[in-house]
Amino acid sequence: MKKGKLLGLVGVAVFALALSGCSSSGDGDADAAKEIKSIGITVGDISNPFWLAMTNGASESAAEIGATISVQDAAQDLAVQAAQIDTFITQGMDLIIVGAVDSVGIAPAIERAQAEGILVVAVGDKAQGASTYAAVDNKSAGVVACEYMANEIGGKGEVAIIDGTAVSAVIERVVGCEEALANFPDIKIVKKVAGDNAIGKGQTIATDILTAHPKLKGIFGINDPTALGALLAAQDAKFKNLIIVGVDGAPSAVEELSKPSSMFKGSASQDPRAMIKAVLAAAQVVISGGDWPADGILLPSEFITKANLSTYKGWS
Repeated sequence: MKKGKLLGLVGVAVFALALSGCSSSGDGDADAAKEIKSIGITVGDISNPFWLAMTNGASESAAEIGATISVQDAAQDLAVQAAQIDTFITQGMDLIIVGAVDSVGIAPAIERAQAEGILVVAVGDKAQGASTYAAVDNKSAGVVACEYMANEIGGKGEVAIIDGTAVSAVIERVVGCEEALANFPDIKIVKKVAGDNAIGKGQTIATDILTAHPKLKGIFGINDPTALGALLAAQDAKFKNLIIVGVDGAPSAVEELSKPSSMFKGSASQDPRAMIKAVLAAAQVVISGGDWPADGILLPSEFITKANLSTYKGWS
């Protein structure tokens, strides 16, 4: 976790310096003529609180710079998201922000936009072809969540991972989780099943896992909706001591962590509004003659538990 925080803070610091340099050294008249006036944003699933907060943050940020914005929900459908990007191209958007349904599959649509001279950036997940992205250090988020789970179950026993869709954030979180659990030889991953990042599917998958593995000690859900779906399944199955962890630091996770006896024990946080502000600031630098952040923008994460809940600022 310390490494993830350091990477995020360094990335933000370097980016802030770049932004400061570009804003102070450019030609004022030239910069004024190069503005972002129209923004299109397409996200994977606006029913997910994270993506809803992301789009709300995008609308707020667009208003701050006087740009119009079109917000689109891809509903976890790659073809729909590609069509939305094509519409943004036809509309001549200055900037397209992508919360990818599929980090690789969306590449052709992004390439079409880039070919028309439109700036394309990714948020939350990497998206192949996008000029930059802003995200939490997802691998570190997976590491810290599963280290916590492993320690809470005493370093031994059966655990499960509820995976998600084919995006970089999910893949990196699972890799991080598996690497963390590999350091505990007495812990066995008895099941890893891909869900759709939503609470309903998380509950269904967890129900099946708990039925097949009644001695299960812990579940890692790749995001808070998935983890909270697993919690519902555990409650229905009359489990009492299961350790469940997720990623997001979402309002629903905060509410659950405030309950003294909840089996949901922690979440690695991320900030959707900070991601939007970061990629929008990067785009403004580039449109004024600057360069994209070479390695993307990694934002810091904090692992939220009952112990530090009172100091967590959260997001909505």
